[in-house]
Amino acid sequence: MKVNSLLLVVLLQLFINAAIAGPLEPPAGIRHYEQGPAPEFTLTNMDGETFTLASVRGKWVFLHFWASWCGPCREEMPAIRNMADELGNEKLEIVLINTAENEDTIFSFLAEIGMDMNSLMDTDGQVTEKYKPRGLPTTMLIDPEGNLQYQAIGGREWHQAKYTDFLLKLTDGI
Repeated sequence: MKVNSLLLVVLLQLFINAAIAGPLEPPAGIRHYEQGPAPEFTLTNMDGETFTLASVRGKWVFLHFWASWCGPCREEMPAIRNMADELGNEKLEIVLINTAENEDTIFSFLAEIGMDMNSLMDTDGQVTEKYKPRGLPTTMLIDPEGNLQYQAIGGREWHQAKYTDFLLKLTDGI
């Protein structure tokens, strides 16, 4: 009986500490962007496979909007690939969404930069419109419950320690 009471007190204290602490403080260039539930979407990738945001509930989602004509997007893609390699984290789902380009353009661009990650195709721009990024590239971080929590507008060196450490801390609680 005493052990159960002690366990309950410890769990309650952890919950209170988490509630008081609030969101994790992001590094410069990422802002806390608590906007409520992330808009649901369904898109296909270049292989014709369907992806839904709901399919990755329970994980943090790194939702990245990009286009091949965007200079900062072109520069940032290798950093995202390197970040993914460094993290190797099953608790973080990296979701790339190309904005309003066709499959040939996307495939050519990814092959040109040696990117072996797949991208979803928002060929009509409707998913991008739901999320309303203020520019490209834009990355949004969605928590395991499906809520928008953080946003980064513009390119980042995502493989740098300040970003990978932040992402590891976010996913550590899962």
